[in-house]
Amino acid sequence: MQYVITCPKLVGTCITLPASKSISNRALIIHALTEGGRMPENLSDCDDTEVIIRGLAGQSDIIDIKAAGTAMRFMTAYLSVTEGEHTITGTERMKHRPIAILVDALRYLGADIKYIGEEGYPPLHICGRQLEGGRLEIPGNVSSQYISALLLIAPVLTKGLELQLTGNIISRPYIDLTLHLMHEFGVSAEWTDIDTICVKPQPYQQRKYTIESDWSAASYWYEILALTEELGSKFNLQGLKDGSRQGDSAVRYIFSLLGIKTGFVDNGSDKLSEAALTRHSCMLNRMDYDFTNQPDLAQTLIAVCPILGIPFHFTGLRTLKIKETDRIEAMKTEMEKLGYILHETDGSELSWDGERCEPMKQPVIDTYEDHRMAMSFAPLAIKLGEIRINNPEVVSKSYPHYWDDLRKAGFHIEQRD
Repeated sequence: MQYVITCPKLVGTCITLPASKSISNRALIIHALTEGGRMPENLSDCDDTEVIIRGLAGQSDIIDIKAAGTAMRFMTAYLSVTEGEHTITGTERMKHRPIAILVDALRYLGADIKYIGEEGYPPLHICGRQLEGGRLEIPGNVSSQYISALLLIAPVLTKGLELQLTGNIISRPYIDLTLHLMHEFGVSAEWTDIDTICVKPQPYQQRKYTIESDWSAASYWYEILALTEELGSKFNLQGLKDGSRQGDSAVRYIFSLLGIKTGFVDNGSDKLSEAALTRHSCMLNRMDYDFTNQPDLAQTLIAVCPILGIPFHFTGLRTLKIKETDRIEAMKTEMEKLGYILHETDGSELSWDGERCEPMKQPVIDTYEDHRMAMSFAPLAIKLGEIRINNPEVVSKSYPHYWDDLRKAGFHIEQRD
C-alpha cells in the first residue's frame, strides 16, 4: 500500500495525541508486579503496548512481541522473575536486534534463559523463578531499555539491586523516567552516585494512575508548524504535561530554535494540560545537536532541516543503527531521493552541509518497517507539494491514528495499492 500526501490548504487544529508509549509500557510491567493493582488509565493503543498487554495476559506459552523492542527487553526481565515457562519471539528484524547484554545481566542474577536460535539474539526460552538480586555492573552506553528492564524488576528481587553503569551513560532521561514511575508506585529507587542506582527489596503500591500524552508523537506537529510559512499558525496538542519526565519533551526546546513556541493551557486539576504551539520567525542558520538523550527525535530533525535549508551536524546517533531499521542509513537513502546528500561519521554522527543532487521524479519514501520513517517524512508535503510513502500502516507501532490526525489538519491523503 502507498499513500500520496498533498499539502494542506490550512494548517491549524486541536489534536488529541496518543498516550505515551514509554510510560504505558513501564506502568504495565509495574502493574503486573503489583499484587491486586489497578490497571493504569489512558493506556497507549499502539502496537508496542498491545503486545505487552497480550504477553502479560499469560494465555500462551509463546509470546510474540512482533517489532516492539521495548516489549522484548521489558518482558524478558519480567518473565525471568515470574513463575512459568515461556518462549518470547518477534519479527525477523527483532531476531537480529541484540539482547545479550540484558540476558547476561539476568543470568548473573540467577535467571534461567536459553537462546533458541543465534546466540545473543531472540527468540529466548525463559523459565521464571525468584531471583536474589545483589550488585550488578552493566555498560551505560547500551540501550537504556536494558537498564530500565532491570530496574523495573529490582523491587521483587530478594536482595534488591545495586546497579552500576560503567562508561558513558546514554539516554539518561529514559532511566530517570523509569525511576520516576517506580517512585509514583511507592518504590524507593535512587541514584546513590553519579553512576550507581540502588533499589531495595519492597512491594510496589497500588494507586490510580493516568498516562499522559506522548511527547515523541508531538514532534511531528512541531515539524509541521516549522514547515508552514504562515506566521501565527498554531496547534493545540491535548494531554501533554509541562515539566514531563519524558526525555522527548526536549522537542519543545529544540523546535524553539526553529521558531516554534510552546505554551500550556491548564484544563483543571483533574485533567492533563494541553500544549499550545505557535509559529514565529526563524533566524537559525545552522543546527548542531547531541541526540544522545533523545534518539527518537533525530529522524524528525534530519528530515526537516535540509527542507528548510538549514545545515546541521547531529551527534549521539549510535543507537539509531539498532532500532527498527538502521535509521542512519535509511535517512541517508531517503533524503537522497529528495535531492539532499547526508554524510555519516563513525556510525554515530550525521551531517548536511548544503550538498544537493538531482532529486528523483515523483520519489517514493520507503519506511523499512519503521513507524518514525513514515511520520517524519509525511509533513514534508507542505514544502514539496506532494510526497509518496510506501507501507504507511507502520505508524500503528506508536501512533495508530496519525493519518486521521493529518487529515483533520487539512492534509489530503490518497491511498494507492
